[in-house]
Amino acid sequence: MIAEAALLAAIAAVAVGVVGALAVRALAARSLVAAAVVAPVVVILSVAVGVVVTARAMFINDHDQSVVLVVTATSLPIAAVFGWLIARRVQQLMRASAQEAAQRDRDRQVEQSRRELVAWVSHDLRTPLAGIRAMAEALEDGHAPPDGSYPGRIRSEADRMSDMVGGLLALSRLQSGTLRLDRAPVDVGDLVSDAVASARVLAGRRGVHVTGSAPPRAVTVSADVGELSRALSNLVTNALTHTPAGGTVDISLAAAPTAAAGDGLGPTHAAAGDRTDRGHGFAHLAVTDGCGGIAHDDLDRLFEPGWRGTRARTPAAGVGAGLGLAVARGIARAHGGDVTVANTGPGCRFELTLPLDERSHAVDP
Repeated sequence: MIAEAALLAAIAAVAVGVVGALAVRALAARSLVAAAVVAPVVVILSVAVGVVVTARAMFINDHDQSVVLVVTATSLPIAAVFGWLIARRVQQLMRASAQEAAQRDRDRQVEQSRRELVAWVSHDLRTPLAGIRAMAEALEDGHAPPDGSYPGRIRSEADRMSDMVGGLLALSRLQSGTLRLDRAPVDVGDLVSDAVASARVLAGRRGVHVTGSAPPRAVTVSADVGELSRALSNLVTNALTHTPAGGTVDISLAAAPTAAAGDGLGPTHAAAGDRTDRGHGFAHLAVTDGCGGIAHDDLDRLFEPGWRGTRARTPAAGVGAGLGLAVARGIARAHGGDVTVANTGPGCRFELTLPLDERSHAVDP
């Protein structure tokens, strides 16, 4: 009789265990915590069913069966709590492992980008260095051209090298996370005015028109004025470099409220006359050029350090090392904003977006 009771109990317990295992497997696909809570409960239920079947087979009275079941039932909440605690711990370990793996991937990507960047800039620096050396030797040997152009060309190449080194250092600080922002309230309209005034010198040499516009009221952001000026200057210089003579570079500023909560759209432009919510909006600095447009697949690559849209690694005359746009986006993101680009009209529109400071009361014109 005992053997038969044991066999029946085993069959019943296995049947309950199989059904419970299938249920746990289905739950695991949806929630690890739920599966971990149910798993020990299934074990307890299997034991309880085995006890009941054994008791029935051995004709144990109902009172004794009830006592055994009550004792077994008291372990159910304990099993569920332990399952929940184990599941939470496993989740924490999995999350930490995933974060560590993601961080390692980011570190590898940053290191690879840094190595490529150093290689590219080192290559780019050889060209102006070779030119400076050749002109300096010609001056020493008395073979300089009669037009006296060598000193000016040497100064131009030196300025070009200085820009490359400055961009490399800025990008290095951004990528390594060592950039320290000295934030203060900044009226972005003043930056637009300064950028227009500064750009007119280079624009005049290239035969390019420069225009600028800003709202009548102050558009204030909390930013490092030096770094923000560098980002805007990089965008404007890039636009002037790639706009042909007779073209126009426009620098404009607008303010817009944030998108509705939960719509996932991020910053959006307000309709004309809409007022920016105090401290809950964005400043949009747009630089529009006449470059002729860029292939859609290459738009995002514009912000890759060293990328110039050409197979040649050495920049042409007047073209930088391909760091300016990467630096501009890095500075914007360090301020909680971003830089995006899109084809529009005869060229491209680069838009630098920054969160408004609570002091801002801008109205879109």
